[in-house]
Amino acid sequence: MAQINPHINFNGNAEEAFNFYKSVFGGEFTKIIRFKDLPSNPDFPIPANEANKLMHIALPIGQGFLFANDILEMMGRVDENENRSKIAITAESIEEALLLFNGLSKGGQVEIPMDENPDGTYFAMFRDKFGIEWMIKFAPKE
Repeated sequence: MAQINPHINFNGNAEEAFNFYKSVFGGEFTKIIRFKDLPSNPDFPIPANEANKLMHIALPIGQGFLFANDILEMMGRVDENENRSKIAITAESIEEALLLFNGLSKGGQVEIPMDENPDGTYFAMFRDKFGIEWMIKFAPKE
């Protein structure tokens, strides 16, 4: 079965966002590459003021990874108010679902608060303080 590993573009705050995500999910970054770490390329010069921005960062979550990078100013900006693809999480317990919801939605905008549905599942949908959209679901095993 294919594994989904979301990748997010940021406007220079990928490191701040990923430190926040790490505080919620735990774990350690498996890879951090800054633009200054890349070999110099005259066709793609990295401005000195953007050299510390992240070209790649990876945070393991469960069996997958959350990846991201910063977009350099010369490449344009990510529209942080557009509808981005949502990141869907299926929690293994209601406690885990609530922990993730409470952590990730802090400082964000909740569209659908974590609540029980008529079918016994729990669901929440929100945008975190970095503009990333999340859905969290927990379905009790019968």
